Amino acid sequence: MKHLAAYLLLSLGGNSSPSAKDVKSLFESVGIEADDERLNTLISELKGKDLQELITEGASKLASVPSGGSAAPAAGGAASGGAAAAEEKVEEKEEEKEESDEDMGFGLFD
Repeated sequence: MKHLAAYLLLSLGGNSSPSAKDVKSLFESVGIEADDERLNTLISELKGKDLQELITEGASKLASVPSGGSAAPAAGGAASGGAAAAEEKVEEKEEEKEESDEDMGFGLFD
């Protein structure tokens, strides 16, 4: 991931086709060692490709990936009962924190 981030930073900086040497020099400037195998694979995969098109294509693929609680309602009524119990526990914890702050005898702006 750091190799891709460095490649993208270099391309945003005006280098339309960063080389492995460019990425390595960027890493060296901040004291990081590059993994030659991964870096060479990345450079070969991105060679001759438009980064904006790749980003747009990747974003459209990510849009179809489920993320969130869409699978949770499959449990039916038990899930809603569990959610109510979880909310009560959260509220109890918040109340305990407030009480402990009062015990100190001063506030943030006192």
